[in-house]
Amino acid sequence: MKFRSLHDRVVIRRAEGDVKSKGGIIIPDTAKEKPQQGEVVAVGPGLRDKGGNLVPLDVEVGDLILFGKWSGSEVTIDGETLLIMKETDIMGIVEKTEAAAGKAA
Repeated sequence: MKFRSLHDRVVIRRAEGDVKSKGGIIIPDTAKEKPQQGEVVAVGPGLRDKGGNLVPLDVEVGDLILFGKWSGSEVTIDGETLLIMKETDIMGIVEKTEAAAGKAA
């Protein structure tokens, strides 16, 4: 299924949570705290201001973002659980530093 966000809606793929505690105990899915970080999968075109001009969103597809614990609505699209939220629910974009990018390569 193809999905297109409307207005200021953003579709997020939640980051994977830790499966082990710091002590090495494996945490089952039901007890895991869901991460408040994710990757932007799709964005809407933006909102219109009072003059009718389109104001684009600040986030882009591929951005790594932080959001509130209770933000968004969970939906399942093609068997994948995603979050849909308004851009105002996003707290910020996690900037990738060169040192972190070097470790990933």
